Amino acid sequence: MANKIVETKGIMGWIDARFPLTSNIKNHLTEYYAPKNFNFWYFFGSLAMLVLVLQIVTGIFLTMHYKPDAAQAFASVEYIMRDVFGGNIIRYMHSTGASMFFIVVYLHMFRGVIYGSYRNPRELIWLFGVAIFLCLMGEAFFGYLLPWGQMSYWGAQVIVNLFSAIPFIGPDISEWLRGDYLISDATLNRFFAFHVIALPMVLLGLVAAHLIALHEVGSNNPDGVEIKEKKDKKTGIPLDGIPFHPYYTVKDLVGVVVFLIVFAAIICFAPEMGGYFLEANNFIPADSLKTPAHIAPVWYFTPYYSILRAVPPVMNSQFPGVAAMGLSVMAFALLPWLDRSPVKSIRYRGSLYKRWLAAFVVSFFVLGYLGTVPTTVWGQLGEWSKDIVDTRDCATWVARIFTFIYFAFFILMPWYTSKDKTLPVPERVTY
Repeated sequence: MANKIVETKGIMGWIDARFPLTSNIKNHLTEYYAPKNFNFWYFFGSLAMLVLVLQIVTGIFLTMHYKPDAAQAFASVEYIMRDVFGGNIIRYMHSTGASMFFIVVYLHMFRGVIYGSYRNPRELIWLFGVAIFLCLMGEAFFGYLLPWGQMSYWGAQVIVNLFSAIPFIGPDISEWLRGDYLISDATLNRFFAFHVIALPMVLLGLVAAHLIALHEVGSNNPDGVEIKEKKDKKTGIPLDGIPFHPYYTVKDLVGVVVFLIVFAAIICFAPEMGGYFLEANNFIPADSLKTPAHIAPVWYFTPYYSILRAVPPVMNSQFPGVAAMGLSVMAFALLPWLDRSPVKSIRYRGSLYKRWLAAFVVSFFVLGYLGTVPTTVWGQLGEWSKDIVDTRDCATWVARIFTFIYFAFFILMPWYTSKDKTLPVPERVTY
């Protein structure tokens, strides 16, 4: 009798009796109705998932040959690059993948900002997304030390020492992160454990929570119209919705192909990307007795590093700068409650919001550039300026101006979003 039931229902029936495979496929793919007006900006969510998988797979292969030992770490990376079959491609896929991950995530977050994807009822989705961003930053930071090159060693030295500026608990946190009184073999082992085991588990959990929350309330769209509010009376299907599979799975394949072409081109022709993805100093073994002329984090940290440098110390303490750097990241979590506009999408917002958003984007790029160069990049303002700026270098003052604009975008948001003139939002989605 049992054999007849299995033959009747087939393999899928046998699996469904023991695991909800078909119902999950329906709930999250074939019967998950997404707005039918998704555009280019909606590629980056699926691309972030793709890069996450690439980073995990290439990371697994790298750990097969990497040695988390201060005496052998750099040599093991060179061994991977020179002697392991395909090792150079795998290493470049991982290092380039880290930068591509941040590019995709930044664009994904920007789409959320311009279309108001953080607004009710998606506040929790946004908070999970910000948590993913913070976890990703930690993952990148811990992985940055592992090659044990000059820039990774001294970059980690600078960032770990920043924690010591936190009052009372700072020195203990720094010592705990290092596992020693200085960056050493204990630090390398500790960072390896965080990078390979601890943070990836947290990251995967947050991604799962992000997707579950998304599929619970539904996706936003370029119009900011809630498609669940208008459904077919007979079927209960949103009038402006289409099944995610096969429509958007096929559409996302186009974005995946274009992304992989760009990704492969960078790996094959410019894996260092002029020193932005891999610095020249990181091809030199770490030397605790020789400090590089200029120490800067990887490009995706530089806007926040620039904010850190722009804030002057108070009573010889760097804590104000460290606090500003932390707030510059955490401010994104407050967007659902700072935005008071009656509309979600930038399509129906007025010029006031668009100008502030443009100023924020410009400040982000300027701060990102300034974080990659020394503060003396433009030289001194000159003798005439002593009484005005105390001979501070020009780059620092530019960074302070754009730091002010960066924070003003968040602080003044309740004012300019409530005062902004908006257009009427259509009842149904448009194209």
